[in-house]
Amino acid sequence: MPDLESLEIYASYRKSPYLSVKHSSYFQVYEELLSRFKNRPITFVEVGILHGGSLFMWRDYLGPEARIIGIDVDPVARRWESSGFEIHIGDQGDPRFWDGFFSAVGDVDVLLDDGGHFNDQQIVTAHGCIPHIRDGGMLIVEDTHASYLEFYRNPSRFSFINYSKEMIDRINSRCAVLHKSDDVYKNAVYSMGIYESIVCFNIDRGKCFVSSHTSNEGRPLGAQEFSKPEPDAVLDLQNALRQRFSFLRWIAPLRAAQRFAFDAWLSLRARIGARKLKKYFL
Repeated sequence: MPDLESLEIYASYRKSPYLSVKHSSYFQVYEELLSRFKNRPITFVEVGILHGGSLFMWRDYLGPEARIIGIDVDPVARRWESSGFEIHIGDQGDPRFWDGFFSAVGDVDVLLDDGGHFNDQQIVTAHGCIPHIRDGGMLIVEDTHASYLEFYRNPSRFSFINYSKEMIDRINSRCAVLHKSDDVYKNAVYSMGIYESIVCFNIDRGKCFVSSHTSNEGRPLGAQEFSKPEPDAVLDLQNALRQRFSFLRWIAPLRAAQRFAFDAWLSLRARIGARKLKKYFL
């Protein structure tokens, strides 16, 4: 367990005059993710403010330049407006709430979801907020262990953790050989951080692009690569040779036989590999 007393965010947590309840593992994650935002004019939003203690923690930790906004479903939370916080009341599981919220406050830098832990609440929040988080910012979703708890009707195909796994697929779909269509989320979420009970989506649209093969044009040594399908350039060259030189027509059936044997070897290798890898999966 880390030395919580050595963390600045924990000192701010302890200093807050009102109740806040956090898992002990969260503070090191907060410090890792949010220290670069300290003493900067950012807009920080927290969903689920309950007793209000965390609002004071964020103000103390982030500094006086931060614009701190709280969201809660309980209208009693408006009491914190008298302490200098912006408060919005609404249902985070309703897409219409997010439309109205961002129309009112504009884009934000960091949004921390510590609100309701049901799948629809966390997923609707992510979908509604990611398009409105500035580049260099992040969406942090807490208490993602709810995706494993029966109380929240999990495990489920539509749990927030499974949604996060799908976001990993979206990020990887930017690879040139996988790219199919544009998507507002894969074009915004540059990377993700997975922690115990926390998932962080790092937003940076400038770093989200369809990748392509490159070469440093160094001297090749004639090695043959079998770990991936042949590059388009090689296939184009083979087709050009076949069209130009009729005596090379024998290449086609030879290549087909080679490919058939290679595919059979890959299938056999995959089956053997699956047996070996089974022990690494839950």
